[in-house]
Amino acid sequence: MKIRFFGVILIFLATILAPVAPALAQFTFNPHYVLSDQELTNYSSMTIDQINAFLKSKGGILANYIDPNVRMSIPQLIYESSQMYKINPRYALVLLQKEQSLITDEAPTQGQLNWATGYGCPDSGGCNPKYQGLGNQIDWGVGAIRFYLDNPNQFRFQTGRTYTVDGQSVTMQNDATTALYIYTPHLHGNESLARIWTEWFSQNYPDGSLLQDNEDGSVWLIQGNSRRLFSSKVALVSRYSTKQLIPVEPNELEKYQIGTPIKYANYSLLRIETGGIYLLDNDVVRPITSMKAFKLLGFNPEEVMNVKTTDIADIPRGESITIESTFPTGGLLQDKATGGVYFVQNGKKYPIWAKQLLNLYYKTKKIVKVTAEELKQYPTGNPIKFKDGELLKSDKESTIYFVSNGARRPFVSEAAFKELGYKLTNVIVTTDKLLSLHPIGEVITSANFVSASSTK
Repeated sequence: MKIRFFGVILIFLATILAPVAPALAQFTFNPHYVLSDQELTNYSSMTIDQINAFLKSKGGILANYIDPNVRMSIPQLIYESSQMYKINPRYALVLLQKEQSLITDEAPTQGQLNWATGYGCPDSGGCNPKYQGLGNQIDWGVGAIRFYLDNPNQFRFQTGRTYTVDGQSVTMQNDATTALYIYTPHLHGNESLARIWTEWFSQNYPDGSLLQDNEDGSVWLIQGNSRRLFSSKVALVSRYSTKQLIPVEPNELEKYQIGTPIKYANYSLLRIETGGIYLLDNDVVRPITSMKAFKLLGFNPEEVMNVKTTDIADIPRGESITIESTFPTGGLLQDKATGGVYFVQNGKKYPIWAKQLLNLYYKTKKIVKVTAEELKQYPTGNPIKFKDGELLKSDKESTIYFVSNGARRPFVSEAAFKELGYKLTNVIVTTDKLLSLHPIGEVITSANFVSASSTK
């Protein structure tokens, strides 16, 4: 029986996860485009504490090392250099590893520390003592990249032009790539940098993914290439199913900048110190203009939560809720004649094309039957779609999609689906008609794969 069960699983996997694209080779270096400009210059990607935690996780000595010349810790040196020159601190970390393996080396030599970033110490020899010392190296290594970006005309390599590097034709496709070749005018060095960056910092989880820290159990929503912490379980379950959680190691989470936390349950009523009451509607807070509107719309005073103004300061303001507002938290209306069901919110109706969507998202809402004339008072919006974070599959084909920012993104392969930790049990089998509501987005790859389009 065990063998048959295993065989059934394999057959099911082969069917439901048939390749959606040819299998890709492992990490492929694109010499024309090493890093994006945004990656190289995102100087707010890590705090001092995050840099320190990252260094500790890699096992080298730098997390606890104090530079004897400037008497500063390495996390502080990296952070301050990144802020001064507006260069990503992740670049400094990768540079230290690329040049001297200092992020992972538990017992580096003094020579490794003295020439930590390789600045002023060419491969041909003749290192300049002016640049010697760990703190000095970090400052010059990070500062040099900023100088190259700000003064491009002073150097041999120019963005948009083609050069021969180590016998290979290389076209500098963006400013970041040009600056990196000015610093290291060799293919191997830039390939090493790109490989380390991909391993440590490439962001593979699409917006809408729910990641759970394997160590402390915290849950994060990936959104806008940042991670947003759910401050409570009620904040999580009011928006998502816990079945969608993907367990990951802390270093996977460290790839994402920390965003605004998600503190309250969806549709919470929040009252600030001045007495104003707001309705939390997904990612906006909507001011309720008067207590008369509050009462007429059926809100419960006992459900109001007192918060500080600063608690909601980072949440965007949405449309005000007035006496004229209809269904501020949404309702279901059904055409008596046709049987069509609409989700109505804020004076607008949205068609629901299938019972499947009703069962998924509106189980607790009562359907009210109305006439076609009553429905006409509400302008019609776009049909209701599947929410971000859902895994979808057509009932007629095997491709699995992940819904992210409204688009359906296919997985590059079965291996990518498995490696990223998505679950087959969460796949929703639906119709092509409902799938068509979501335009096809970019292919989802895993940490060990890159898109074939990145090689030219």
